[in-house]
Amino acid sequence: MNPFLRTRVYRGPVRAVVLDWAGTAVDHGCLGPAAVFVDAFALHGVEVTVAEAREPMGSEKREHVRRMLAMDGVAARWRAAHGHAPGEAAVDAVYRDVEPLMLRTIAAHAAPVPGLAEFVDRVRGRGMGLGSCTGYTGPMMEVLAPEAARQGYSPDVVVHASEVPAGRPYPWMCYLNAMRLGVHPMESMVKIGDTVADVHEGRNAGMWTVAVVRTGSDVGLSEADAARMDPDLLAGRVAIAAARLREAGAHYVVDSIADCFSVIEAIESRLALGETPCPT
Repeated sequence: MNPFLRTRVYRGPVRAVVLDWAGTAVDHGCLGPAAVFVDAFALHGVEVTVAEAREPMGSEKREHVRRMLAMDGVAARWRAAHGHAPGEAAVDAVYRDVEPLMLRTIAAHAAPVPGLAEFVDRVRGRGMGLGSCTGYTGPMMEVLAPEAARQGYSPDVVVHASEVPAGRPYPWMCYLNAMRLGVHPMESMVKIGDTVADVHEGRNAGMWTVAVVRTGSDVGLSEADAARMDPDLLAGRVAIAAARLREAGAHYVVDSIADCFSVIEAIESRLALGETPCPT
């Protein structure tokens, strides 16, 4: 029988994980990108809220600007400031400021989230591949990846939004990770991220999909701010974010990357029973 022809349900182990960057592996609270979008719009006389800046988080950054300008409130403020509705020229204008602002900001938000090093050690100790993907562009990753490596995080594969025809929610970055890691089938892989866009990307790629909440964009708090917050208020904020990510289709929702290895073990138990991430 042809060894490359699949004729049976996959029942083997998880062979690779693909991690998002900001809010998942580094930058607790995904603070860097949110501040950049607020500042970029301010340069064009348009005030946007942090919540508006976070709504499309996980998207390729030009698409992120486009989606913000499509929001009713942001579009109305753009019309008030500029006398016309925002179109592609507005997307181009704002994005021209996003790129340099992001390049200046990213290096200051490269610290790994708590538990990442231990998770990476356990993944590599099992011989699994460690991939990554991001809504950041190539120039942005040329700043972030070396700084993250200096602080101890260096995945086997880095795929950025500039390398594919379209970013999230399309599955292309996950497919490119699979190709570079040499891993098949897609149900032997796990996508981990902190945004709705991450969840949709992983599901669209046919992967098991895990959402992290406490370190992610929807909660939007640094490690120090989360520690200082009233526990009940923090729990409420986490619960709202978790519900949103479950509704998006995440197979599992956990606090942070520190909780993800036990999820991988649970997924392997389901694979052994013949379960798939996208049952028909």
